[in-house]
Amino acid sequence: MQKILGYMRKAVTEYGMLSDGDRIAVGVSGGKDSLVLLDGLILLRNFIGIDYELIAVTVDPRFNGVDGDYSQVARFCSEKGVRYVLEPSHIGSIVFDVRKEDHPCSLCARMRRGALHNIARREGCNKLALGHHLDDAVETFLMNLFVVGRIGCFSPVSEPKTDSVGLIRPLALAREWEISAAARRNGLEAVRSRCPADGHTMRQEIKKFIAEREKLDRGFTDRVFGAMRRAGIDGWGTDEE
Repeated sequence: MQKILGYMRKAVTEYGMLSDGDRIAVGVSGGKDSLVLLDGLILLRNFIGIDYELIAVTVDPRFNGVDGDYSQVARFCSEKGVRYVLEPSHIGSIVFDVRKEDHPCSLCARMRRGALHNIARREGCNKLALGHHLDDAVETFLMNLFVVGRIGCFSPVSEPKTDSVGLIRPLALAREWEISAAARRNGLEAVRSRCPADGHTMRQEIKKFIAEREKLDRGFTDRVFGAMRRAGIDGWGTDEE
């Protein structure tokens, strides 16, 4: 976990993610990324010199109309002394039954993020932390380039709009494989995804493309991310260029 904490500290410092007095809602889907994010923010608080509060929040999409089992997340939060909010929703039904989306991920992500923002406001939080990492950023950049035909990505930090909360991504500089390794070493058991589209999405196709490029051209992902940083795409640039 030490390496992940190093990445998080670097991201927090470079992008000014945290301030004294922050009350942060941590979006916890139950996957490895969000669990490592929550654990990392709990540990980071011990030595980074910034005083902030944490609330863990899960929005249950209720895929196929069935409640998800987040009991292990609740246990983890109880052990760590972090308040846990589990909110059921109709997102699964809207995306797959009502809208019958051919490419459901984008709508599902927007609806989940909207629900998380609403809960964060309700709980008096000024920031929402999400578990997106370096590989997510590269995948999103390439999806925008190849599928949408534009240069762009999500941002590591999004300033709050009127009556809203700021958005931060403290795992922004960490690689996915390192996050997976940290989850295994620290016994962070992920909640099994019940999404009907799991493993059959455009993002999965981009993941396969990147994996193939890495086999032929080692370092491909890091170079794409480096180019995003040097170009300052959507706030990814820093003074260290």
